[in-house]
Amino acid sequence: MHLAEHNPGRWPATDGVQTSIPPDRKIDGVAEVTFQSALTPLKGRKQTKLAHADEINVFRRTLLYAGPPNSSRWYDVAGPGETVGARTLIYLRRRDGVGAGELRKFVNQQLVPALADTAALKELRTQTFLPWSEKLWDTPNVAHDNPHDQRFHASLVLGFSDSAARDAFFTSNAIEGLTNQLAPHASAIHAYDVAAALTFVKNGDILPRYQE
Repeated sequence: MHLAEHNPGRWPATDGVQTSIPPDRKIDGVAEVTFQSALTPLKGRKQTKLAHADEINVFRRTLLYAGPPNSSRWYDVAGPGETVGARTLIYLRRRDGVGAGELRKFVNQQLVPALADTAALKELRTQTFLPWSEKLWDTPNVAHDNPHDQRFHASLVLGFSDSAARDAFFTSNAIEGLTNQLAPHASAIHAYDVAAALTFVKNGDILPRYQE
């Protein structure tokens, strides 16, 4: 996903929660990969080696967040024939005292139903992460600094029919209820507008360039 160049933070200002995205930690894009099994990454070692060597040509800092099996979930929230015309990517940082299992349970059992109940979404995807480790993606000559207080623990992808629907969602009454549920669990909610979501590989097949 390519994130919009101007991304100060979509989520409304909330007491005790960081919703403004710090310019020096702003994310420009995300390569999201879902594997069929835990052994699938072993089949792509040749491609991974090429990516390791090439990152210095395009990136200043890269971070890898990985999730355990079944931690990436796609929900069927669109009606027949409905398509996604605009997206928001949200990263959550859990509050001190909130455990990984507690956050995962909250996202899956409380936050997802609340988001679905807004009836505003045409796409809903969630991920919860394993503890971050630089060793998972220690590419040469590229920064991987990720201080403990800057790490994230879950992400959401929200899809809307168009940018107007996205704007309406973030100014609606529903956002206050969602914030009230999130605030006890999250110390940061960083919501990015997505400029483009490009699919390059689907079901193991390399797609024509720039095909969604």
